[in-house]
Amino acid sequence: MRSPIRTALRRSLLLLAVIILIALALPYLIVPLYRFGEPVSTLMLWRRATGQRVERIFVPLGRIAPSLPLTVIISEDGTFCRNRGVDLHAMREALLQADDDLDEARGGSTITQQTAKNLFLWQGRSLVRKALEIPLALWINLVLPKRRVLEIYLNIAEWGPNGEFGAEAASRWAFGKPARELTARESAELAAILPNPVRRSARTPSVSVRRLAGLYERRAAAHPNFDFCIRIRGP
Repeated sequence: MRSPIRTALRRSLLLLAVIILIALALPYLIVPLYRFGEPVSTLMLWRRATGQRVERIFVPLGRIAPSLPLTVIISEDGTFCRNRGVDLHAMREALLQADDDLDEARGGSTITQQTAKNLFLWQGRSLVRKALEIPLALWINLVLPKRRVLEIYLNIAEWGPNGEFGAEAASRWAFGKPARELTARESAELAAILPNPVRRSARTPSVSVRRLAGLYERRAAAHPNFDFCIRIRGP
């Protein structure tokens, strides 16, 4: 006869395994629903649950100045329109980079990976999170159009020091204007602070932020077609 303790332990382990499988599968079931609606990030949910400030106004991509998505693509993920959600070459390069201020500007994660992390995972760096993030990014890229992925990212990215999330809240906090009125320079400054919006500021940009913004603005002017995959095609 099996002992009651051993049977209870096996049942507990089985239940735990089922719970883990459901938790792992749930994001894959939710992603197709994000073709519509106004998704929120795990960080936004955590801040709300702990009583911290969250400022976010979801705006469609068409109500954001075109300079911002273009500059964000150039600064965060230059292969966004061509990759399948993951850029292995960029990840290898990120591992080899020195840890200076300019290298912090862009890591090895694509915009789709960052979207996966923001929607379903946690902040910080770990191999476990990366292992969960990569297949999620591949699935998001398969299920959602590029335009929608970028729209979600621009509306859930942390973009300010006190709970400002998304392009609209970022633009209003930094420049006192809606995101549709951003200039090319202002868009570049917002792109420059994305890696660390708590330490960096577009409202009072440091020398390094202004330097990065100038670099991104010049690159955006030189490569105006980097955002071809998000443009609405005419009839």
